[in-house]
Amino acid sequence: MRALLVVNPAATTTSARTRDVLIHALASEMKLEAVTTEYRGHARDLGRRAADSDDIDIVVALGGDGTVNEVVNGLLHKGPDLDSLPSLAVVPGGSTNVFARALGIPNDAVEATGAILDALADRSRRTVGLGLAVGTPGSPDEAVPERWFTFCAGLGFDAGVIGRVEQKRESGKRSTHALYVRQVLRQFLEEPHRRDGLITLDVPGRDPVTDLALSIICNTAPWTYLGNRPMYAAPRASFDTALDILGLRRLSTAAVTRYATQLLTSSPEKGPHGKHAVSLHDLTDFTLHSKAPLPFQMDGDHLGLRTSVTFTGVRRALRVIV
Repeated sequence: MRALLVVNPAATTTSARTRDVLIHALASEMKLEAVTTEYRGHARDLGRRAADSDDIDIVVALGGDGTVNEVVNGLLHKGPDLDSLPSLAVVPGGSTNVFARALGIPNDAVEATGAILDALADRSRRTVGLGLAVGTPGSPDEAVPERWFTFCAGLGFDAGVIGRVEQKRESGKRSTHALYVRQVLRQFLEEPHRRDGLITLDVPGRDPVTDLALSIICNTAPWTYLGNRPMYAAPRASFDTALDILGLRRLSTAAVTRYATQLLTSSPEKGPHGKHAVSLHDLTDFTLHSKAPLPFQMDGDHLGLRTSVTFTGVRRALRVIV
């Protein structure tokens, strides 16, 4: 069995020594080529190379959710093909690792490597659905290329928070949960559209949902983690269905306090709810339009400002080693 290991050297929770141990463990069970990423987008390029190769069976992503997202986009650059594309394995090395944890992969890199080797020995794989986003045809964003996401996307408030976190990381701050909490508070205090949302949700065959101030698209549950606490924005979201969306029409102090409490106490049975909350399940196709450019994120990666994004939930898109 031939495998390509894509290593992000900036992964926040693994040291160079740990990565060497993991590489030796994987190489003992397969013919392994390990490549360390050198620039943003390198993991995507490596995934593309693996997809176009005839002799790579597995791509192992060692890094956080951003590394996994890049690898997936490289693997699927020509679209899903379960019969010919390499399978994906994930060794979590980031600060949150939502995709890996949602799959039940241990959050410790050494334990995850052991779990991957056990899964390979047992021929254990799972086929998962993914989300696909593209600039809406006929909109100012129509030239934006399509991009896959593994667990979530967001237009508006949450993407603004991620943008702030990335700015802090570029200035030398470590990615911690405390950093995220501080940026949530700053985004709330400076958000100009808290009371009058700019976003409209269009779902084919349904009336438009207008005046959303926040929109979170989920491909699985949990939506994210705060430390070891899972947070369920859309509890019914699943890798086995299409996409779920949570929209909030108001982000007043009272509303944010209520919905933040609901998120912190959310469970697989119950997520945020109330008269200003909109929750839709298992959507295959829909579009988000904004009256003004808003921050946009996918899998925790800030992608700039967007005015219109069209989403597709693609079932059975990728095979994962679990």
